[in-house]
Amino acid sequence: MPDDVFEPGPPHPATVPPALPPAPATARLRVVVADDNPVVRAGLGVLLSGRADIQVVAEAADGREAYEKTLHHRPDVVLLDVRMPGVDGISALPHLVGIAPVLMLTYSRESEIVHEALRLGAGGYLVHGEFTADQLVQAVRDTRNGRAHFTATAADALLAHMRHGTGPERAPLPDGLGAALTTAAGRTPVQAPAQAPSRQREHSESLSQLQPVVGQSSVTGGSVPSPNRQQYGLSSREVEVMELIASGMSNQQIAATCFISEKTVKNHINRIFTKLHSTSRSEAIARWLGTAPQAPGRHP
Repeated sequence: MPDDVFEPGPPHPATVPPALPPAPATARLRVVVADDNPVVRAGLGVLLSGRADIQVVAEAADGREAYEKTLHHRPDVVLLDVRMPGVDGISALPHLVGIAPVLMLTYSRESEIVHEALRLGAGGYLVHGEFTADQLVQAVRDTRNGRAHFTATAADALLAHMRHGTGPERAPLPDGLGAALTTAAGRTPVQAPAQAPSRQREHSESLSQLQPVVGQSSVTGGSVPSPNRQQYGLSSREVEVMELIASGMSNQQIAATCFISEKTVKNHINRIFTKLHSTSRSEAIARWLGTAPQAPGRHP
């Protein structure tokens, strides 16, 4: 073989492109479905688990089972019906929201139920027959990320309820819903975890803010005098936000109701606190409802 003939050898290792690392597995969004209708549960299971990023980890037929399954599986989202035998959805809701975000998915469309569900911490409210499969899937994804969804009937019911007043006196729920919350001590159907997450503690605090007002009215046997709210100089939007705060809504729920961002809600609240000379929600509510004691020499 002539000396000047070149024969290529094996490629140098440096010229071989390195193998790409495997793509990391994306964690699926885990859902618990609570509905007393087995056909509805089965349909939701097929629909949601058919999406690559969603997994139905458990089903429940009533509020007690929903709480137990949620406590065991720690899902990302709970889909909750309202009317269920035994422990209904409204009764179970305050116990569930301390564990996972809850999206109401129900046929119940009464304004009192919609308002109570949001007051108790629901992250959205969908009425059957008013959404497509894709809209439901998107609502589930958004609920995990703190974005609320409402179907048309739920939004209309909420607005109608707000227009008729949002004081601490609330209209009774239909068909005995929520009765499980008022059973004798030690006999409540579900119990909250010993150490609830901060979301549940914040919600419990917001509910307790209304109790002294109701208590004062019942003890004195008369109604609380109407306060002079014009003295605070709130704008119409600030009045609307303050009314929602007094009804027990969280910032997220206020944002969804007013169709504004949570950041805008916080800005409104900061201005409200300044005008009401308050440093907390409870103090602002007390001043707004006219139940705050006036310190000597201090004026609003």
